[in-house]
Amino acid sequence: MKDKFAHQIQEDALLREVVDDVKSEQLQQLWNKYGIFVIIGVALVLTLTISFESIRGWQRKKHYEMSNAYSVALSLQNQGRLDESLDIYNHLADKASGIYADLAKLQMASIYMEQDHPQDAVSVLEFLTGGANLSQMHDVAVLKLAAYKLDTKAPAEEISALLLPLIDRDNSSAVAHELLAMLYVREQQTDKALVEYEKIRYSANASDSMKSRAVDMMNILEE
Repeated sequence: MKDKFAHQIQEDALLREVVDDVKSEQLQQLWNKYGIFVIIGVALVLTLTISFESIRGWQRKKHYEMSNAYSVALSLQNQGRLDESLDIYNHLADKASGIYADLAKLQMASIYMEQDHPQDAVSVLEFLTGGANLSQMHDVAVLKLAAYKLDTKAPAEEISALLLPLIDRDNSSAVAHELLAMLYVREQQTDKALVEYEKIRYSANASDSMKSRAVDMMNILEE
C-alpha cells in the first residue's frame, strides 16, 4: 500500500514537472513571438510619461516667465516708462499665447492712446476683437474699442455695430449699455438714451456708481 502511494506521488510529481515544462516552453514561445512588442510597449509608456512630465514642466516654466514679463511691463507702464513697457508687451504679443498675449495687446492699446496714437490703438483692438483667445478678453476689447471710437467721434454705425451684438448676446453688460447710451446722447437721440440708462438703473450687474451716473443722466435728459 505504501509502495502504491509512493508511486502515485512520484507520478504526480512527474506530471507537475511535465506541466511546468510545457508552461515554461509556452511562455518562452510567447516571449519569442511577442516579447519585442512588450518591450516596445513598456518603452512607449515610459517615453510618454517622461514626455508628459517634461511638457508640464516646460509649460509651468513658460507660464512663470510670461507672468513675470507681464508684471515687469505693467510696473514700467505704471511708472510712466511707456516705451520700455511697450517693448515687453510687443514681445509677449509676438511670442506668448493665450491670456498673456491678449493682455499684452490690451495694454499696448492703452499706451498708444496715452501716446496720442489712436489709430495704432484701434488697429490693435480690431485685431484682438477678431482673434482673442478668451471670450471675456474679446468682450473687453470690444468695449474698449467702442469707447475709443466714441471718444474720437467715429461714425455711429461703427460703434453700434460693436455694441449691439454684445448686448444681444449678453444683455447684462451694463458697460455696453452705458456706451450705447452715450452714443445716443452724442447723436441727440434722447429717447433711446433714456431707455439704455433705465436698463442700467435696474440692472443687477451694474455697480452703484454706474447706477448713480445713469440716474443723473436721466435727470439731465428729462429736464
